[in-house]
Amino acid sequence: MKNWISVLLLLLVVTSCKTRNAARNKTGTPQDSTTTVVGDNRDPKDVNEPVSDKFAFFEHVIIPPKFEQIKISSKINVETGNFIPTLDATIYIENDKKVWMNLQAFFFTVAKGIATPEGIKGQDKTSKTYIDSDFDYLNHLLNVNFIDYKSLEKILLGRTFVKISDSQFNLTQNAQGFKMASKVNQKIVTNEKTREYKIVLQYDTNYDLLSVNLKDVLSPDELEISYSNWDEYNGIRLPKNVKIIIKGSKSSQILMENTKFDFSRMETAYSVPSSYKKIEIK
Repeated sequence: MKNWISVLLLLLVVTSCKTRNAARNKTGTPQDSTTTVVGDNRDPKDVNEPVSDKFAFFEHVIIPPKFEQIKISSKINVETGNFIPTLDATIYIENDKKVWMNLQAFFFTVAKGIATPEGIKGQDKTSKTYIDSDFDYLNHLLNVNFIDYKSLEKILLGRTFVKISDSQFNLTQNAQGFKMASKVNQKIVTNEKTREYKIVLQYDTNYDLLSVNLKDVLSPDELEISYSNWDEYNGIRLPKNVKIIIKGSKSSQILMENTKFDFSRMETAYSVPSSYKKIEIK
C-alpha cells in the first residue's frame, strides 16, 4: 500500500532525478594529483590541478537561476525491488513557493503531491491514502538529514544543494571539468541530530553540475545524484536526464527523463478526498 506514496516522496525530494552511472563514467573520476609524474601512464586530461579563478567558479555554481515558474514534463522509472511501471510526471515549480507534482501510469493519475517551505503533502489514489508531514520523511527515505524546501528546488533544477566553501573543500580542475571534495567530514545538524558526510561534487567545464556524492561516514548510507544532457531553455540551463541512487540497508534508484520545459503559469489544485486514510511513513 505504501509503494506509490514512497515513490511520490522520493520524486518530490529529487525530482530532477539523476542520470545513470554512465553519466559519471562519461565524466570520469579524476585522480587526486596536482602534477604529472614521469612514467605515469595516466592521461594528462585526468590529472587535477588547482583552480586559478575560484571566484568565477563559486559565482557560477552558487548563484541560483532567476525564474518565476517552471513546468517540467518527465518520464520516470523507479527501481525499488518491486515492479513499478514507467510514470509520466508533471512537475510545476514556483520559485521559493511550491513544488507540485502529478504522476500517471497507463494514462491514469496514481499520485499527487505538493511541497512548500512548511512541509510536504502527498496522496496515493491506488490505495486511497495520504500523508501530511514535514521534510523528515523525505530525509528518512533518502538516508540523509539536510533536505528542506530550498534544497529540494535545487535538486530538481540541477543546482548545488549542499553548502560548499573554499575553506572546507578542495577545488581542482582538469580537461573534463571541476571537482570539489570535502577536506574534512561535513557535519550537518538538524533537530539536535548530527550526521557527518564525505562529499564530492563534479562539474562540467561550463559549470553544469554532473554529480553529487554524499557518504555518511558512520553508516553504509550513501546518496548519489547525477545529471546529464544539459541544454538552455528560456535563458536557463537545465538537465534532461537525472539519476538518483540511494544506498543503505535497502537500495533504490530513480531515473528521470525530462522531455519538455515550459515557463507559463498553471493551476495546481490539491485536495484530499475525505474517504482517504492518513498514513505514517516509518
